[in-house]
Order: sequence, then structure tokens, then C-alpha cells
Amino acid sequence: MQMVKVFGLMTALTLLFVVIGGAIGGQNGAILMFGIAVVMNFGSYWFSDTAVLRMYRAQVVDRQQAPQLYDMVERLANRAGLPMPTVAIAPHDQPNAFATGRSPERGVVCFTQGILRALSMEELEGVTAHELAHIQHRHMLVGTVAATMAGAIGLVASIVRWGFIFGTGGRDGDNNPFAALALAIVAPLMAMVIQMAISRQNEFQADATAARITGHPNGLANALLRLEAGARRIPMRVNEAAAPLAIVNPLRGRGISRLFSTHPSTEERVRRLQSMR
Repeated sequence: MQMVKVFGLMTALTLLFVVIGGAIGGQNGAILMFGIAVVMNFGSYWFSDTAVLRMYRAQVVDRQQAPQLYDMVERLANRAGLPMPTVAIAPHDQPNAFATGRSPERGVVCFTQGILRALSMEELEGVTAHELAHIQHRHMLVGTVAATMAGAIGLVASIVRWGFIFGTGGRDGDNNPFAALALAIVAPLMAMVIQMAISRQNEFQADATAARITGHPNGLANALLRLEAGARRIPMRVNEAAAPLAIVNPLRGRGISRLFSTHPSTEERVRRLQSMR
């Protein structure tokens, strides 16, 4: 089911990319944008894990370097029926965690230094199970593809808008310059809404699966409350494209519509977990 979502997302955002290209440069523009979309899809599919680890400045660790953490991840991965993922630690004080990798065989679970200090073992197990659930459902691939294509659409739209500012846009043949400008404004918003909606649903699904893996949803519920408080108190500098992968939003914005939120509210997530008890 997740692979159907991946290819559906790739198709939808690629078509949106092609429409922008057609509005800007007619048939040649559409062909060019289609080629760019194919390259972006390929890159996001094959290199997502390496790129995200670099964004968080994370380092891979083995059993000798972090024996207790490594053993816990291995035990929960076995319980979830997953191959042992790569374990990494990011040098951030904010308590947070994320998973990446295009498949269970290439899965990576990363913890910040802050989360290893802030949580109890039961809470850390809940967080680990949540990230393993992302791997199990291939959420990282879905989210990375969405983020890559949304970012690319935003870049192209920005080029179009600057072209109109300097008087170079919308002059190819019979193209309607006003339609091209409108599309350049609307398309990034559409892509962002799709990306954020997928991210929020992935978090709910991973929470529910994590509760089944550990058998005690209270651990994850308590962890989410601690992590939310930590994210509000301790800032983190990380690329915005990688923010949706974290278990709680590491970038704290105020007054943002839920349509553009990468994560559902912590209160709602905790409520759903507590109802599973």
C-alpha cells in the first residue's frame, strides 16, 4: 500500500511539475520539467538516507560505541519483524529522533544527544518503536519524495515570479502570462499542503504501530509530552526539508495553519495513544 502511495505521489507532483513547465515554456518547457522531475525522483529514492543524515550532522554508531542503545533497537526491531537498522546519533541538545532510508533493509534510526539524556528507558523504547514503525511502513520514502518534489516546484515557481518581475516571463508563443504567474503562486501551496497532510497521517500511523510493538502506549505518550516541551525550550538548527522526519517538529513556528503543519498536535497524538490502553 505504501509503495502505491509513493508512486502515486511521484506521479501527481511530476504532473504538477510538467504543468508548470508547460505554462512557462509550452511543449519544450513541459519536456524539460518532466526530465528534471525524473532526476529529482531518482535522487530522492536512492540517496535520501545519506542526505538526511548529513542535514542533521549525524554519525553512525555501532554496538561498541552505544551498547545499551544498540541492544534496545535490535530487540525492538526483532519484535517488529524488521532487519536491524543502522543506528546514528546527531549532536543536538534538543531531544528528538527520526528514521530514514528507502526500505527496511536500508533503514536508519537516529537519536539526538538530547533525547538520550532526557527520556526514561520506557519512553525511549516508545520513541524507538515509533521510528521503526516509520521504517516498516516506508514512510521515509514517501516523505522524502514529497519534500523533494515540493521543494523543486517551489524553486521553479520562484524563478517564474522573478521572471515576471524583470519582464522576461510568459513571452513564449501563445502562453498566457497571467495563467503562468497564477500557477507559479498556487502550485507550491498545493504541493506543500499535500506534503504536510501525508506527514501528519504518517505520524498517527507510526504512533499506533509503535504502541503495538512495545505493548505499552503510555511510554510513547509520555515521551511525546517531554519532547514537545523540549522542542519549545531548546532550538535546533536543521534544514527545513528534514523537519517532517523528526518525531516532533524541531522548528517551532507560531500561528501556522494546520494545513501547513508537518506534525499533528501532540495533544491529539497523546489522546489517541491513551485511548489504546
